[in-house]
Amino acid sequence: MKQFGRRVRAFRERLSLSQEGLAERAGLDRTYVSGVERGVRNPTLASMQRLAVGLSTTLEELVAGIEEDQ
Repeated sequence: MKQFGRRVRAFRERLSLSQEGLAERAGLDRTYVSGVERGVRNPTLASMQRLAVGLSTTLEELVAGIEEDQ
């Protein structure tokens, strides 16, 4: 989940969005976005899809290159 969180943060920063801005676009709470980015939240597939939409990308692109945690 930490790798996914780093990807979310990188995509968000490329769009110059705040966590609050992403949360609004994704229909999620800002504290949830923060938890995902820090790797302390385990998002559902539906939440991951909402984040992808909020980041103007696809879920496939958002998770590309993430390896299974060892």
